[in-house]
Amino acid sequence: APIFPPMSSNTTRIAFWSGPRNISTAMLRSWGNRTDTAVCDEPFYAYYLESTGADHPGAGEIIEHYSTDWRKVVEQLTGEIPGNCSVYYQKHMAHHILPDLDLSWLAGFRVGLLIRDPREVITSYLKVRPSMTLDETGLPQQVALFNRLSLEDGGAPLVLDSADVLRNPGGVLKAVCDAFGLGFDEGMLEWSAGSRETDGIWSRYWYSRVEASTGFEPYKQGPSEVPDDYKPLLEQCGELYDFLHSNRLQV
Repeated sequence: APIFPPMSSNTTRIAFWSGPRNISTAMLRSWGNRTDTAVCDEPFYAYYLESTGADHPGAGEIIEHYSTDWRKVVEQLTGEIPGNCSVYYQKHMAHHILPDLDLSWLAGFRVGLLIRDPREVITSYLKVRPSMTLDETGLPQQVALFNRLSLEDGGAPLVLDSADVLRNPGGVLKAVCDAFGLGFDEGMLEWSAGSRETDGIWSRYWYSRVEASTGFEPYKQGPSEVPDDYKPLLEQCGELYDFLHSNRLQV
């Protein structure tokens, strides 16, 4: 695992960028169950929806409820950590990285990328949305972020494949904590069912499984047959996913 340089203060800020239909909300639960950690759920969602006009469930309400100005969002992400906590875990979606979103604020953050086999992503996504594009997979944005950060002082981001997390949650999360210079908290493996105040208001459309969960579910391979219309997309995803997968944390 990459070892990140020590932070300049006694706080640790973590930005984890996930593709859709992944275990990003289970990871949010896991980190939110630590005694020293504040969490944040998809802070750029309203900005993304307003900028793209994407037809997502509850889009109007999300835009009304949260800031659509990415600069204001960045102020909150880099400002005081809620609840006087020493760790700030931020769940981000990679497809929310639009061309005008300046990511220089990530300097000094621990950065992670959460990936999943694109066959499983595409088949799962098409159950809830009518179509999918390459940008909506988040893979081009994740590869660009990996390449960019690899050239900077903080070094390459930590890449986690969701299948590895689900097969060995304790081992992988301990390795992540080590890489980020944090102690492991057993609370990261089990949590109480239900919603959280920190969940976005979109939780009612997307979070029913996570709200019923009390820990990471065992890994089950999803359906692998992608519809013929989406085979070209799968091919485009393959090279990007393979690159990230070959750079993933292995425990």
